[in-house]
Amino acid sequence: MRIGSLFNNLRQQPRLVQAIWAVLALEFCAALFERQWPLAGVALATFLLTLIPRYVTSRIGLALPTPMIVAITLFIFATIFLGEAFDYYNRFWWWDIALHGGSAIGFGLLGFLFVFTLFEGDRYAAPHWALALIAFCVAVTIGVLWEIFEFGMDQLFGMNMQKSGLMDTMGDLIVDVIGASLGALAGWAYLVGRGPGFTRNLFEQFVAKNRRLYRKFRDRD
Repeated sequence: MRIGSLFNNLRQQPRLVQAIWAVLALEFCAALFERQWPLAGVALATFLLTLIPRYVTSRIGLALPTPMIVAITLFIFATIFLGEAFDYYNRFWWWDIALHGGSAIGFGLLGFLFVFTLFEGDRYAAPHWALALIAFCVAVTIGVLWEIFEFGMDQLFGMNMQKSGLMDTMGDLIVDVIGASLGALAGWAYLVGRGPGFTRNLFEQFVAKNRRLYRKFRDRD
């Protein structure tokens, strides 16, 4: 029964997520056949990492909209598998910048949803700019903590996550600030009834799927 439920759950995942899992499975099998153990390990680790957000959110009772599930899976696949296993960080100079920028925007959006949750969806509990500012701070803090993690890994284990050192760190932080600003701005635009339809729909889907956390939420007047 559990195996049947597992396969049924896998079939219910978005098509793009299923395609990524299929690629990882093929690469894992090919790497085992060719005895490329590191590549097999990276493929397996990437697959397991894509499952962690689903496990964590299910444990805490959160439901993620489909666009979020796809975005998280794509980010993990691009960072761990393509970035490390296929060395995209060195093959494409813009790879690290694109991933940092995309993740910063995502953290800005998640930061806004987190702040919005604290106020139980009451868009009038605080000035709109204040909610956006807190979301910005949350996103930038995550970026700073990641840079500290990279520094610690380089110092403790002799890795090269910071690449060119100070220039890489400062470049990442600048991109984080820009991305966090865009994510927080999207949250502000949602509160005032403006902004692109994609982010507005994303926020509304998240609120609809987790309505118990937004008891004071009401549609715009």
